[in-house]
Amino acid sequence: MKTLTCVVIGAGYAGIHAVKEVRKWFKDQAGKYPLRLVLIDKNAFHLRKVLMFRPAVTNEEIRIPLTKLFPDGVELVQAIVSSIRAEEKKLMYVNPSGVEQEMNYDVLVVAAGSVIRQPDPEQGGIPLTSLENAQKIRSKWLRNLELAAAEIEPGERDRLLQIAIAGAGISGMETAAELAYYARKDAERLGLDPQAVKIDLYNANERLFPDGPAKVGLRLEHILRDIGITTLHNKRVIKEENGVLWLSDGERRPAGLCIWTLGLQPNPRISAIGVPVTSEGYVQVDDSYRVADMPGVYSIGDCARITDPVSGHVDGKTCKEAIPQAARLAKIILADLEGHQAPVHESYMNLFCIGLGPDKGLTWVNKWGLDFVITGKLSWKIKKYTWDTASMLTTT
Repeated sequence: MKTLTCVVIGAGYAGIHAVKEVRKWFKDQAGKYPLRLVLIDKNAFHLRKVLMFRPAVTNEEIRIPLTKLFPDGVELVQAIVSSIRAEEKKLMYVNPSGVEQEMNYDVLVVAAGSVIRQPDPEQGGIPLTSLENAQKIRSKWLRNLELAAAEIEPGERDRLLQIAIAGAGISGMETAAELAYYARKDAERLGLDPQAVKIDLYNANERLFPDGPAKVGLRLEHILRDIGITTLHNKRVIKEENGVLWLSDGERRPAGLCIWTLGLQPNPRISAIGVPVTSEGYVQVDDSYRVADMPGVYSIGDCARITDPVSGHVDGKTCKEAIPQAARLAKIILADLEGHQAPVHESYMNLFCIGLGPDKGLTWVNKWGLDFVITGKLSWKIKKYTWDTASMLTTT
């Protein structure tokens, strides 16, 4: 009996859940479809990307070894996929030694995720785009504190303690909120007045949270203000140079630390490996995540443009969408192998959960045309559960 080789590209949220679900759904099919399950990623770990702000404020470890998530039953390959030859059902990949190799597949899941948008290098500041940059932010902030503690000129001391967050999406708000707590703790530890730490959140839009109702955006702004964050609307940061922020309206403002949080963009490697993409750079899939003109190839998660065939709603790019997509995909693959009608995509409920520092959060759900908002510690627990579930750290 021929072994079915299923290869998953990407160990982000969609990728690890695809592996989990395929293994679960094919567990009882071993007699019919003996399964070889392979996970390929450039790293040997799953990066908890939504927690990128944590190493910037606390040095927290956000990498989980793939061997911990999949101690057995999954073949782990550390490599970068260089091309897909759909007509041969074969993919090429480059291992860490730089050697190109090939692998046959029967089923291929492209879950290569997205990349964090970053400014041009000449724009200065530090983009929160990688673990290394998060650590740079932490180092620069601690250095600023040391300089501020020794500084006798009040204006320069104030500048060193001024933090600018350029970009007020969910990542920007969560980063600002964590800094509001931990940066002030750092200042207090060095004998500085924690209230001297100023945090400005620069929002290019006219309000926060454009994905939800204005009243929720206003609620978020109030919570941020209560924890010492100033939100500046309709202000776009152009660059940071020598401790000065240049804004799009011509204003100049001092800043000791500038952090860019500019959101996500499609993974540029997707088009390079030969998968058809939209004009925006997302993988083109049908209602059941099948990639056009590539039999046996599917795509889910941030890298794919997935649309609800009933409502026309385009799925968001967060882990709350990736998890149900992965669960549905496993059923689709099995149905396609059996020649049965496969499930089609359905949108996840309209829900956002935003962490606002330790024990604080805001959860918004729109259901039956009504807005439900939960704040405080309960929302924080929901958010933490979401983070842990996304990285498969819960038992459910």
